[in-house]
This record gives sequence, structure tokens and C-alpha cells, in this order.
Amino acid sequence: MSQSDSPRPLPGSLLGCIADDFTGATDLANMLVKSGMRTVQTIGVPPSAAPLEADAIVVALKSRTIAAADAIAQSLAALAWLREQGCRQFFFKYCSTFDSTDAGNIGPVAEALLDALGEQPGFSIACPAFPENGRTVFRGHLFVGDALLNESGMQNHPLTPMRDANLVRVLQRQTRGKVGLIRYDAIAAGAAAVREAIGQLRADGVRLAIADALSDRDLHVLGEACADLPLVTGGSGIALGLPANFRRAGLLVERTDAAQLPRIEGYAAVLAGSASQATNAQVAAWRGHGANSNTNSAANARPSFRIDPLAVARGEAVVEQALAFARSHLPEPVLIYATATPDEVRHVQQSLGVTEAGQLVEATLAAIARGLREMGVRKFVVAGGETSGAVVQALEVKSLQIGAQIDPGVPATATIDTEPLGLALKSGNFGAVDFFAKALRQLEGDSR
Repeated sequence: MSQSDSPRPLPGSLLGCIADDFTGATDLANMLVKSGMRTVQTIGVPPSAAPLEADAIVVALKSRTIAAADAIAQSLAALAWLREQGCRQFFFKYCSTFDSTDAGNIGPVAEALLDALGEQPGFSIACPAFPENGRTVFRGHLFVGDALLNESGMQNHPLTPMRDANLVRVLQRQTRGKVGLIRYDAIAAGAAAVREAIGQLRADGVRLAIADALSDRDLHVLGEACADLPLVTGGSGIALGLPANFRRAGLLVERTDAAQLPRIEGYAAVLAGSASQATNAQVAAWRGHGANSNTNSAANARPSFRIDPLAVARGEAVVEQALAFARSHLPEPVLIYATATPDEVRHVQQSLGVTEAGQLVEATLAAIARGLREMGVRKFVVAGGETSGAVVQALEVKSLQIGAQIDPGVPATATIDTEPLGLALKSGNFGAVDFFAKALRQLEGDSR
């Protein structure tokens, strides 16, 4: 590309991020806001290159589980748009449990982004660690709490079952280039030692390297060491160390208002599609640990309605039933959920097919979200990355302003370019047991 063909730098844009799902995007944006960066999240690639008023921009894609070729195409389109925004460094964000398959999409997208940035052969790190949420990497192995990834429950994920905790092996199966490891020894020695390790890896022909990290300090060290890399990849945790690089360069000023959001009026609802252990526990807490799902008979239960995918597949009017249930309980917040145990999920998948079952749940919850908006719901708590993507698309959300953290990795957000909506988009595995109630309080403007 000639100099005249290069994207025109625009003021204010420093870090351009591409996230492979919607909740992962808000997770990353939350991390950047906590570090004092004014952050805007777009839903997909915007049609206009008009500059945004933000220090960091996160483009939320729904590319985690689609075909690798499609994920590459969407990610490259996002990169081109972010370059037009004048961003100086780029970040490819994926899940802290490295959700992927042997076919991709983490490796293929990372290599395509390196190619597009003109780095030949190019180099980037891959670090999904998020210590605050119990995700750590040691000797290239990913731990969730005290368990290896393949013993954490992620081995039962319906779309991306993770059965190998050795991320060097996992990433190598997805890539053409050589994959290496930045061992904890170098990270413990500081940023200079990590830069030296990166230099050696590049000399050895390594293009992508898994990086160990056990603490936030390690993430800050890695961030400093990556200041000159055009591309960084990882979970949201690694973003902890990136804003300081811009401050050291005099490009980012200290701010105290990065997390401020407008107040949103209207009713509230919770939509849950994730089948993760965390979301199952959150649904059980809402329902009072065993209350009948369609009643509020237990003293500590709240109104909830369960979506049965098999009933939807039979053509039953499940959407209408759910909306009638919600209408009967307004203005009280309701939970509408398809969350189920692993055995229940397997039964549905055997009956409908894995892809078909997931798409059916997403489409159903998306239709319910549209109906809830029509009856005055303006605050939505959504559990599950795929579910969140379906819901925000159904609500025609184009971009979000990122607010304060609700739980680690999950901020409150507000729409920018549509009717005012408050959204809390949660990855399935994130959040405390009482997350739903806590998120609703924050969307109501109560920070307790």
C-alpha cells in the first residue's frame, strides 16, 4: 500500500479492538474503561467511517463459531474500518477459556490480521489469562480456578468443547505458522526480559506465542512489552497493560468520567440462553433454588419462564406465551431463560442437531426481546455470548457507550445511536450467583 493509499489518521482513536463475540467485546471494553480510556463498542462494522469520540473502539463481531473463512472476512473488514479511524495499535479479543476448535477460529483470524497489517512474517502474543476471573496460564496450560481447562466443565461446551489445556498444541493445530511459548520465567523478570524472549522467538521463526500469566502484574508486564507490536491477541485481561503505553507516549490523558452513563427509564427483563455452570447457578438463584419456573410461589423466587426448544421446534407459540407471562408481571422484572443442564442440552442437541438447537434458542430469545421492547422494556440483562449477539441485533443496536463494572468482565452499557436502552451483556461463565439482581440494580442507577 502506498503512502497516499494509507488510512487517514483521525484524532482521538488509539486502540482498535476486534472481538469475536458480543459479551467478549463488552468484557474488553469494561477493562479499558477501568483503565481510564473512553470506550465505544460498535455492533458489527459500522457503514460510516465518521470518527468516533473515543480513545478505544471495540468492534463486536459474532464470529467465534462461524466458518473460519467467514470469521477472517469479518475480522479483516473490522480491521480496515479501525484503520480508517486512525487507531495506532490493534487487539484481537477472544474468550478467556480460548473457546475454539481445531479448525479455528483464533489461529486463522490472528494470522490473517498479521498478514493484513503488513508484518512479514509478523509476530503477536496469545494470552487469554484473566486472573480476576480465575483464568491463568502456566507453562502454556490454561487453568480455570484450580482445574485444567479440560477438567473445568469447558470440555462439555456444546459448540467449542475444550479438551486440551495445552494452548500451544491447541493453537498450533489451528495455524500454518510456528507457535511458541513465552514462559513465566521471562515474565517474572519484567518487560525487558519479555521483549528479549519475543526477539528470540521471532528469530526462531515463531509467529504466534502463548504467554504465561498468573496475576494482573504479569498482564501489565506483557502489555508494556507489547507496546511496539502492531497486533496483540488474547482475553480482555491482557488489555490491562495497554493503556499505560499510550500514557507513557503522551497520547492518553488521565480521566475520571470514562464510565459515566445516562439514566435509562423503562421496564427491565433478564434473558438467559447460556448453559454454562455459572449461568445455571444464576438462574437457580433467581428462581429461589427450585421454585416452579412459571410461578412465583417460593418466598425468595422471582418471576421466571423457561423456554423449551423442543416445544419451539414443534411449532408451539412459545414466544407469545413468554411475552404474555412477562406482561402479566410488569412492572416487576422477569427472567426468560433457555438455560439447562448438560444432560438436558445433549438431549435437545440429539433431537434437533447442535447448530440447529443453538440457532433456535437464539432466534426465540431475539423475538422475545423485540416483543419486550414493544411493551416498554428498556433495560435488558442478557446471559450468553451467542444470545447477546442475537438480542442486540434484534434490538437493532449499532453502538454502545461503556459504563462501570457490574462484576469482573461485565460492565453496564447504554445505546448511543438508537432509542435509549440499558444493556448488561454477560458471557455465560461470568458473574457471581446474584449477578442478575446486581445488574438490574446498576441499570436502575443503584450502585449497591
